[in-house]
Amino acid sequence: MSCVVISAPFDTLGAKDLRFLQEASRLGELRIVLWTDSAIAALAGKAPTFPFAERAYFLQASRYVAQVHASGAEIKADELPPLDFKPDFWAVNALDDTPGKKAYCEAKGITYRVVSAAETDGFPVLPPRLPAGGKKVVVTGCYDWFHTGHIAFFEEVSELGDLHVVVGNDANLKLLKGEGHPLFSEEERRYNVGSMRFVTQAHVSSGSGWMDAEPEICNVIKPDMYAVNEDGDKPEKREFCAKHGIEYVVLKRVPKAGLLRRSSTDLRGF
Repeated sequence: MSCVVISAPFDTLGAKDLRFLQEASRLGELRIVLWTDSAIAALAGKAPTFPFAERAYFLQASRYVAQVHASGAEIKADELPPLDFKPDFWAVNALDDTPGKKAYCEAKGITYRVVSAAETDGFPVLPPRLPAGGKKVVVTGCYDWFHTGHIAFFEEVSELGDLHVVVGNDANLKLLKGEGHPLFSEEERRYNVGSMRFVTQAHVSSGSGWMDAEPEICNVIKPDMYAVNEDGDKPEKREFCAKHGIEYVVLKRVPKAGLLRRSSTDLRGF
């Protein structure tokens, strides 16, 4: 299989970054040369928004990335740092395309591949991952400003069974949270969630209220368990599970070891 490399800071990761990773991964096994905090500070003149460990965890959790490598403290934007593997492709998005990168690849015998804006347009519905064949577990939520706290929750829940995530539809989020919500469309939020390797399948709710995912849970997923964290524990959810014979599991809201506790409200600023 061909080896594909991307060298970038990947600070403030979002759906467009994941779309870029998805398209680059079509070329072969995708490895990320992730700029360290000191490398970003040297090139950008300021510290990154998110520390290296958090950015690396996010990237490694995606279904598109095979491995994440640290860049080292010193790095040139138009060159790859010394690597212990030989890439076949260096993939860049259109905004980061430079003559210097192309010349470097030509000199090193690496195929230079620019992923165009047209290739990353839209947020496709991702095919479900192959189920492990055990119990089905469902989680629900907004996942509006997607962060490592969500991913750590998915990782923990996925240990209980095949994980199905139902993302709240746009109209219901506006109803529950008010104007300005959601920041990102249901298609984009479903794409973010479905791009995580811990998720078997991502869905969009079609109901309303705190149990807006009821149609998907009862008619599509038919889970054995419904998992929530402490923030998402609601009487309506407990009553629903008792009525339908679904095991209700409440997990502690704990960040991944070594990472900061993240909140969508804090990140989006309101």
